[in-house]
Amino acid sequence: MIYNNDTELDAKEDVSIESKVNKDLVLFNDDYHTFDFVIEALVKVCKHTSEQAEQSAYIVHFNGKCNVKSGPESKLRPMKDALIDRELKAKLI
Repeated sequence: MIYNNDTELDAKEDVSIESKVNKDLVLFNDDYHTFDFVIEALVKVCKHTSEQAEQSAYIVHFNGKCNVKSGPESKLRPMKDALIDRELKAKLI
């Protein structure tokens, strides 16, 4: 019986460690969307300030990609999906 409790605790520890691992939400450049469109999407979806969104848009434009948000996957996945719904290229890394 003690063995089962230890195993159960180990399983709970694995889940809590996994949920604490941060991911990066990366936005990739495309040739279709305007700066204003990307900035608006970052403000609405990622809760960036307009200045932060503008800087991220320029980084994406000149470098091909930009890490626009970091955090737990459970919080980033809906943001990634919302960016993709706006036909932007985004990925969790």
